[in-house]
Amino acid sequence: MDIIIWTSALIGAFCFTEFTAWFNHKYIMHGPLWFLHKDHHKKDHKSWFERNDSFFIIYASLSFMFVYLWGEKGFYLGLPIAIGIGLYGLAYFIVHDIFIHQRFKLFRNINNKYARGVRRAHKIHHKNINKEGGECFGMLYIPKKYFK
Repeated sequence: MDIIIWTSALIGAFCFTEFTAWFNHKYIMHGPLWFLHKDHHKKDHKSWFERNDSFFIIYASLSFMFVYLWGEKGFYLGLPIAIGIGLYGLAYFIVHDIFIHQRFKLFRNINNKYARGVRRAHKIHHKNINKEGGECFGMLYIPKKYFK
């Protein structure tokens, strides 16, 4: 029974992190923290790093907090929640930073219907270089219209 509860908590944390990432992107990154996110839409520097990369620290800190709650405070579901958040972060990094933005030259030749749809949806989002008016999608949900 423990494995079912832990697996459910891990999957639930992964999915909830997808929702919070979408919400934070739409309402926080394109809102009060635009000053950190805008260099992701319009690069105004020569560095490989972006101010936008600082959002990684927020999610990593949240994951670490659940590890701490599990290890030091005995919160039973802290570890699977931390792993779910961490796995989402890894998946996001692979899909967004490596596959879409090619920050590392990997997965360049992937060309199937899903890959084209993900790239197309992200390209539409990046067409807008302003704080307001950009469509925001999650990693797990992209409207069907992008998969033509």
